[in-house]
Amino acid sequence: MSNRTLILTDTLYDYVLGHSLREHPAQAALRAATRGHERASMQISPEQGQFMALLVKLMGARNAIEVGVFTGYSALSVALALPPEGRLVACDISDEYTSVARPFWQQAGVADKIDLRLAPAQDTLQSLLNDGEAGLYDFAFIDADKVGYDGYYEACLQLLRPGGLIVLDNTLRDGRVAMRAEDPDTAALQALNIKLREDLRVDLSMLPISDGVTLARKR
Repeated sequence: MSNRTLILTDTLYDYVLGHSLREHPAQAALRAATRGHERASMQISPEQGQFMALLVKLMGARNAIEVGVFTGYSALSVALALPPEGRLVACDISDEYTSVARPFWQQAGVADKIDLRLAPAQDTLQSLLNDGEAGLYDFAFIDADKVGYDGYYEACLQLLRPGGLIVLDNTLRDGRVAMRAEDPDTAALQALNIKLREDLRVDLSMLPISDGVTLARKR
């Protein structure tokens, strides 16, 4: 009986992609366009995008939130999984990064599903709450500044319906969460991971995929 996650070698990772990954041409093109970016490591992996898309479809999600867009691969993955009337509120502060995304959203035919809001994410989330949208969302993905995660989590928890799902990225932070924190981002994630473990408002699962993906289902 296996009691821990299999070590993923480069050969095995290539096997996973070769035997599972199904990408829209726009997704593959966007990954290629981001590959040479100086901050390309901020982009989620393709198998993580596919995993989130499957979660969106399994939930029958219609309204989604993303905190942290970068060049738009995760937003594209979620938008492709939403039904035609679906809506994704995508929060970011960088016009430079998100401008890379827009042509690929158009190419995939999902640009009309993505409501990109360029402002501090906490302000955008608060504006949704102020507009009476608490409890109207099905799915949220958080992948932005780590010191802001706790605030984003709390706001998204209010915006989600019971049974809605929050996906938090980078919750293992390349293994650094299991060590003494040497930077504010790691310390913030350590504190949040402890908080989530004790938060009875959600059902919880931390998965050791990519850089750590935590699923929190609102009860």
